[in-house]
Amino acid sequence: MIDLYTAATPNGHKISIALEEMALPYTVIAIDLSSGVQKQPEYLKLNPNGRIPTIVDRDNDDFVVFESGAILVYLGEKSGEFYPTDAKQRSQVLQWLMFQMGGIGPMMGQANVFFRYFPEKLQPAIDRYQNEVKRLFGVLDGHLAENQFLAGDYSIADIANWAWVRTHNWSGVDIVDLPHLTRWVQEIAARPAVQKGIEIPKRAEPEDIVKGVQSILVR
Repeated sequence: MIDLYTAATPNGHKISIALEEMALPYTVIAIDLSSGVQKQPEYLKLNPNGRIPTIVDRDNDDFVVFESGAILVYLGEKSGEFYPTDAKQRSQVLQWLMFQMGGIGPMMGQANVFFRYFPEKLQPAIDRYQNEVKRLFGVLDGHLAENQFLAGDYSIADIANWAWVRTHNWSGVDIVDLPHLTRWVQEIAARPAVQKGIEIPKRAEPEDIVKGVQSILVR
């Protein structure tokens, strides 16, 4: 059994989608990020960066993994699913996973900050990050013009990138002019496990958040 500490964010959804796709049993511990529990010492023992997601593998001596990309690799190796054993194929998956970790995620995150949350509308900053997001989307679109998925068969690379790209409107970036990326987004969205994964965690009730906090504090 795997304990999943998560919230309804793209990085959190990467892991809930992967767990659903891999049919690995898990329990959800919803983290209310606004409460700051992820910055408390008890949680920092699990994840020194004070972020989500984090997993604890109860079947492997309570082994803890943080950072969403590392979690995806761990789960892929554990399940034998969506992560090739062939060295070249595995490298291709890792290349596109790193593309998301180093590019898509950080640039969309910055676009979100300046487009949605920053108290001042700093148009040069908004333009800078939205343009970079659009450029990265163009890289994906060009690759997907000749490939159904990012690295051969559907893999953790697709899961990671899709969890972010699907939120493009929140970053203020359209993909209507990127037909291959649009096709890929829609195709992955139709997968039953993906549909389940993006609903996790469900909108947390206050008592569920309290239980989640208590489960951390007692470790």
